Amino acid sequence: MKSLVIAEKPSVARDIARVLHCTQSNAGALEGKEYVITWALGHLVTLADPQEYDKKYEKWELSYLPMLPKEMKLVVIPQTGKQYKIVKNHLFRQDVRDIIIATDAGREGELVARWILEKSGCKKPIKRLWISSVTDKAIREGFAHLKDGREYDNLYHAAVSRAAADWLVGINATRALTCKYNAQLSCGRVQTPTLAMIAKREEEIRRFVPKEYYGVYAEAEGVRFAWREEKSGGFTTFQRERAEQVRSALSGQALTITEVDKKAKKTFAPGLYDLTTLQREANQKYGFSAKETLNIMQRLYENHKVLTYPRTDSRYIGSDVVGTIIERLKACGTGPYKKAAAVLLRKPIQSNGSFVDDKKVSDHHAIIPTEQYVQLDHMTNEERKIYDMVVRRFLSVLYPPAEYEQVTLRATAQGYDFQAQGRVMKQIGWQAVYARENGLDSEEKFFDEDESKEEQDGRAPKNQRLPELKKGALLKIQRTELHTGKTKPPARFTEAALLAAMENPVKYMESRDAKAAKTLGETGGLGTVATRADIIEKLFSTFLMEKKGNEIYITSKARQLLELVPEDLKKPELTADWEMKLSRIEKGECRKESFLSDIQRYTTELVEEIRTGEGSFKHENITNKICPNCGKRLLAVNGKNAKLLVCQDRECGYRETISRTTNARCPKCHKRMEMLVKGKEETFVCVCGYKEKLSAFQNRRAKEGAGVSKRDVQKYLSRQREEAKEPVNNAFAKALAGIKLE
Repeated sequence: MKSLVIAEKPSVARDIARVLHCTQSNAGALEGKEYVITWALGHLVTLADPQEYDKKYEKWELSYLPMLPKEMKLVVIPQTGKQYKIVKNHLFRQDVRDIIIATDAGREGELVARWILEKSGCKKPIKRLWISSVTDKAIREGFAHLKDGREYDNLYHAAVSRAAADWLVGINATRALTCKYNAQLSCGRVQTPTLAMIAKREEEIRRFVPKEYYGVYAEAEGVRFAWREEKSGGFTTFQRERAEQVRSALSGQALTITEVDKKAKKTFAPGLYDLTTLQREANQKYGFSAKETLNIMQRLYENHKVLTYPRTDSRYIGSDVVGTIIERLKACGTGPYKKAAAVLLRKPIQSNGSFVDDKKVSDHHAIIPTEQYVQLDHMTNEERKIYDMVVRRFLSVLYPPAEYEQVTLRATAQGYDFQAQGRVMKQIGWQAVYARENGLDSEEKFFDEDESKEEQDGRAPKNQRLPELKKGALLKIQRTELHTGKTKPPARFTEAALLAAMENPVKYMESRDAKAAKTLGETGGLGTVATRADIIEKLFSTFLMEKKGNEIYITSKARQLLELVPEDLKKPELTADWEMKLSRIEKGECRKESFLSDIQRYTTELVEEIRTGEGSFKHENITNKICPNCGKRLLAVNGKNAKLLVCQDRECGYRETISRTTNARCPKCHKRMEMLVKGKEETFVCVCGYKEKLSAFQNRRAKEGAGVSKRDVQKYLSRQREEAKEPVNNAFAKALAGIKLE
């Protein structure tokens, strides 16, 4: 008799098969003496569309709502139906005695396999493979310590509850809004509060009135001092006359040192990465979208096997992982990391509570390198960048803290107070891991603070070199400077900032409910590490958000939607409540039936609120161009990377790409150009007015020694299109794919 192993993807199935010596190919499976390895393709089974419950639901009618099925039906996804049949045939083989679930170790991974088993009716015993990396060693150890599948029943119940709840609320509310206002409007418990946060920020920016501030610098013997207002303790004033008075009083004067304060300080390495933190920093550093970073991480995890499981919300490792650190250092200690890793390998590994804490590890520990030897030349440029970020962070937490001496000089002149700061690096510590990356050749030059932050408050530079001075010393003032600036409004959201806000949305809560705020903090905010990237992409693809440069703006459609949607769906508190209950289901403290009964009541209330609501929706982006399919006028919309014309009729679905954003730079102003895709030949256009046919662009670049073939351009655009269409790997998104809900 054999065990049937169900992996989530073919690549993982092949890795498991190699380790278990399953070399015989057999109808969508790999087989050996003891195991049969088969695979899903993400989700093979999902929740049924409304029309599967009643044919009348094929027509969107407000009078048919709410739709509240007594039991949620499962259907096979048509695109992957062939693979489902293969898996089902293997499930019911006479020589298969039990099932080993080897899908991703998490809530959605559990759902992938369990739905296959439920839809097929398979009742054979279940075991669970629970691993955080897919290296040969991890797979061998995982199969040596398989878990009883029943230990994960509550995890499955929580996953089903979440999928069903999003189906009930999302589909009913979306249909109600769409039918009520005759427009393609969608909402959800995560996407709508996310939009509301952006709208709130835009309102703050709109209302902001800048104020001009003034400060005074005095330079004496190479040291830059900043005037400090005695009453407020600040370094600026809003009164120009006051600042000019201070500056004029300093002419020909000297500063008297009144205090020399020296303090020994330490800075510790930033924590290990969880997915959200990695996505945020990759966006800030390289401009990668959250979805791009997740896709790259998935390849480094599945294909290269050099990083651990990406969809984690923990920034700590467990004590059981500490014993593997030396092997991980040896595996990643190559190329630019060889020297830093060698330093660590020469002495015992020092672990501490800053990155090792069993209590702070949930389903998966932080993202760290695996024990798999790395081949950097096999990675793409993008993969190298993400791998570099993870490895340097991993190395840095193993290094000692950076130690420096903080020196503060306080002085007076003509009754006015001044201050200067400087530092002397004593031990570079963990910053040595980043020194070469930042092009630094001297330990004394590298500090972790961003000096640009000091200018807003007029403070003198923190990292200037200071001479040895004693209290009472006189320094002749050589130069003074009156500097001005304006207070700045809150910054617009970038993807990095939006991810941070979704992870910690407490300050956007209206209720200020301490219990709800605590719950949001404990449950990880809006969405999960696995779904936030997809939610952001859907907000772009449904034209509720658009980008201008790196900044995110909400569209007119989104503003009107926020006026029409029920208040509850705009608040982060709803997610806090749901996640708290789902967590209790996972722990066996709450039954899914009770949770879903509450959701059905809530859904009924939502639909009634929308039905009786007062308001209207108007397309503000309608054009004179006619849809070739249905004859209605098209809407002009800005996608994340393209400008499009889309039909206003939901059932028609026609869309036409007008232009796409490219990485090609204008030869005149050096800004990124767009590619017009209509006509006989694609044309690059720039906001400065420059235009260039694709063929002319290729010839020019070839002469410059950086030729770009048409094939390269098409490959780039094709990759963008494929990533935009890539299926979301979670259950409720599959169920709601037809209406583009979160």
